[in-house]
Amino acid sequence: MVNTDLRTGRCLCGSVRVETRGTPDRVLNCHCNSCRKHTGAPMATLAVFRPEQVSFAGGSRKAFESSEGVFRSFCPECGSPLTWEASLGDEGMIWAVHVSIFDAPESLPPTGHSFYGDRIDWFDAADALPRFSGFVRGAEPIGHGPADFASDNDAS
Repeated sequence: MVNTDLRTGRCLCGSVRVETRGTPDRVLNCHCNSCRKHTGAPMATLAVFRPEQVSFAGGSRKAFESSEGVFRSFCPECGSPLTWEASLGDEGMIWAVHVSIFDAPESLPPTGHSFYGDRIDWFDAADALPRFSGFVRGAEPIGHGPADFASDNDAS
């Protein structure tokens, strides 16, 4: 049976609206430099969907290629970040939608942290979620929560 959970959201100005259907594959706090620059925040929280689960309405999105084969979309009116889109090998094309644009972001709690080694050293999330050195799919976590890395932080 296909999950038909519907989630809605919009950019800051309301020009671009999003709908997603079904459960995301994962929801991640990403600490990579590119996500930080795209959002202007110490990390971005993204819900990973298949393209067929996501639809946009209203104004057109604008996208740019932030690295080879990776596209980031945003609202051309207000600049709100909307998606991270790429083809990831055996996963095929994925669309990671910024959780902050959903009307009920609390319905999408994160399941882990990606690119944890790239995080800004003065920032961490006080949770016990697994931390991964890069992409999460098929990877083993390098730790769980800030306590696993306390000795690294004490050395600085």
